[in-house]
Order: sequence, then C-alpha cells, then structure tokens
Amino acid sequence: MTNDAPIKRWLGTPPTTCDLCHGTLGKVFYDCATRHGWGIACHGCFLQHGSGLGTGRGQKYDRKTLVKVAG
Repeated sequence: MTNDAPIKRWLGTPPTTCDLCHGTLGKVFYDCATRHGWGIACHGCFLQHGSGLGTGRGQKYDRKTLVKVAG
C-alpha cells in the first residue's frame, strides 16, 4: 500500500518569528490554536501553549521546504 496523499505546503509568506515569544523560528514552525487565538509558534511555544496537532488544532511545517509534516 502506498501513501498517495498530496503534499501540502504553506501558501503564505514564509514566517520568520514566533507570534508568541517573538523569537526566531527553528527548523519547524506550527500554525496552531492557543488560548490566545491562532498563530505561528516556535517549537517551545507550541509545547507550552499549543492545543495539539490535527484538524481544528494545529499543523507542523518544515521551515525550509514549507511542506506540512504533521497535523
């Protein structure tokens, strides 16, 4: 069995900073729901404030390729 799911990519301007801590993003970034609303989060802020991955919660993207890797 093969995984024929289409590759999903970030379509907006590539983010460079976390909306929560305003620090520089690392190798990945998260587009996620938090108690403060939706935003772009670094890994640390996602772990602290994110509501998980999946529909209605969040997605994880590779910052270099902008390909969605989880969620």
